[in-house]
Amino acid sequence: MKYKILALLLCFGLGVRVVVAEPLPLFDAHLHYNWEPTPRVTTGEALRLFEAAGVHGILANSRPNAGTHALYAVRSDKLQVVPFLRPYRVRADVQTWFNDSQTMTLIEEEYRRHGYFVGIGEFHLHGEEARSPVVAQMVRFARERKLMLHAHSDVAALDILFSLYPDARIIWAHTGFSLPAAEVERMLRTYPGLVAELSYRSGISDGSGKIFAEWRQLFERHPERFLLGSDTWIDERWDRYGQIMGGYRPWLEQLPPGVARQIAWGNAVRLFALTP
Repeated sequence: MKYKILALLLCFGLGVRVVVAEPLPLFDAHLHYNWEPTPRVTTGEALRLFEAAGVHGILANSRPNAGTHALYAVRSDKLQVVPFLRPYRVRADVQTWFNDSQTMTLIEEEYRRHGYFVGIGEFHLHGEEARSPVVAQMVRFARERKLMLHAHSDVAALDILFSLYPDARIIWAHTGFSLPAAEVERMLRTYPGLVAELSYRSGISDGSGKIFAEWRQLFERHPERFLLGSDTWIDERWDRYGQIMGGYRPWLEQLPPGVARQIAWGNAVRLFALTP
């Protein structure tokens, strides 16, 4: 230890410049700015939270979509905003949107009024719910406009979505929550357009932050298929925003640098044509 201290002193004494590596930029692929009836934080406060967490870009999807419009309006060189159209007006729509005849009216009107949307979602859809006529109409709408989908779904619903649109690009919110890594990999191999978003995803690392071997191997085999996210669906998530996004860094640091950078930032740059 004394030799390390001496070496540091010599470096400073000789005027050697010590360069500290910049933290990885992060992209938050699951950001809600919900107005029910007002957001937890102002747009200015949100921008400060993003900057403090090292978040340089977000996938904004909100309930109602006014929250996404507000974030898109404050985009800048410091924060790139990818807007997704959410098929919800109020929280209760989470349970009913796929059988609601007004869902497509909402989607069509929002898209016509604001032509900058890149995708549709996040939406909640499980099992046979995905066979509803409304879902088929939504998927057709997305296919015709080459929009991505952001699905909070189980495996059964994803199978149905891809049967409706085999070439779909779907962001899989939460990556099955606790689904085994082997099953996640099976889904990635089955569906080339599936991208796994990791908010609320358990089992990646242990209590000390050490990444589990099966997830390290999965990330190394498929580095181009993962995104990070916060899922600020309730106020408490905004209160812990820095902790949530910072919680990815310990296990990212255990991956090869190139893999870590892809998951943290590079995949979003490629998927959404961001400025690197």
